[in-house]
Amino acid sequence: MPEHKRKVGDRGQVTIPKELRDRRGIKGGDEVEFVEVNNEIVIKPPTDEERLAEGYRKRAERSRELAEEMEEASAEATEHLGDAPGWSE
Repeated sequence: MPEHKRKVGDRGQVTIPKELRDRRGIKGGDEVEFVEVNNEIVIKPPTDEERLAEGYRKRAERSRELAEEMEEASAEATEHLGDAPGWSE
C-alpha cells in the first residue's frame, strides 16, 4: 500500500488523498472519525446509519423474495407430486 504524505495547514487541516477517499467512499461534506490507536491517528468514515439501514432493507427484501420463490416451488411440487404420504398438518 503506497504511503500518502500531506502537509498539515496552519489550522490543522489535512486533505485526504483522492485515491483513499474514492476507495473508502468518502465524499465532500461527509464526517470522518479520528481515533488514536497505538500512538497513531486513524481516520475512518463513521458507520453511516442510513447506509447500514439500506443494507438491512435489501437483505429483508431478498429474504421475502426467497420465501416467495420457495412457496411457489412448494406449491408446484405439491401440484405435480401431491401431498407427501403420511403428512398431516
